[in-house]
Amino acid sequence: MIAEKPHTVLKATDLSVGYFSKKKPIPVAENIHFELEQGELIGLVGANGVGKSTLLRSLVGMQPIVSGSIEINGQNLSGLSSLVLATQLSVVLTEAPASKNLTVQELVTLGRQPYTNWMGSLSETDKKQIKYALEITDTEKLAYKKCFELSDGQLQRASIARALAQDTPLILLDEPTTHLDLYHRAYILKLLKQLTAETGKTILFSTHEIDLAIQLSDTMIVMTETSVVCEQPCKLIEAGSFDALFPKDTIAFDKNTGRFSIRK
Repeated sequence: MIAEKPHTVLKATDLSVGYFSKKKPIPVAENIHFELEQGELIGLVGANGVGKSTLLRSLVGMQPIVSGSIEINGQNLSGLSSLVLATQLSVVLTEAPASKNLTVQELVTLGRQPYTNWMGSLSETDKKQIKYALEITDTEKLAYKKCFELSDGQLQRASIARALAQDTPLILLDEPTTHLDLYHRAYILKLLKQLTAETGKTILFSTHEIDLAIQLSDTMIVMTETSVVCEQPCKLIEAGSFDALFPKDTIAFDKNTGRFSIRK
């Protein structure tokens, strides 16, 4: 019996990302190739300044690419309208909601905007998806709290719930563990892992929690100043890809434990 080929949700081909100055391209990262499959948790890691946020913004259409192509479920990103794109991917950024005076329920309900009618009325399907998003992120008991009343960890869970309410096959998160303590960093990443298993969604997140990402990710994208590599964590360890992330005179990577340590 022939194994079914995994479905590719997000594909980058010969991609270069960066900025434009006076219409002249200034690449930050080049020669990017990857195919991310359905139901995977993918960690995007690299030192500050290598272009992780630039890559994420480019993948969701917030920033024009320098060259190459991005495909979402077989469709070129450049050919998707904003409304269609909103049904294909959802984004969780590090910034707080525009109005922290919203309740958690109201914030999560915003995720249904691509599907509501012109009056913004919620269907039974909308209500079920909102309820599910609150339940699976354990934010149901926070539903009527204002966002400004939440801790950083609670607000992050509420933002993830909003993305789940949007019900897209692909979710991208920019450093979802920023400002969280160790317990809540681990909690959020374990939640993302749980969501891929239970919903079949593909979740790509950037993070500085490289040790945790190695333990939990199905696939990782490792960015350095000279290369971008996408592979399973065990294969990246074997290839020495993590050794190149930081100066060796300061930070050492132990291939046996999969952890970083400070050189004394």
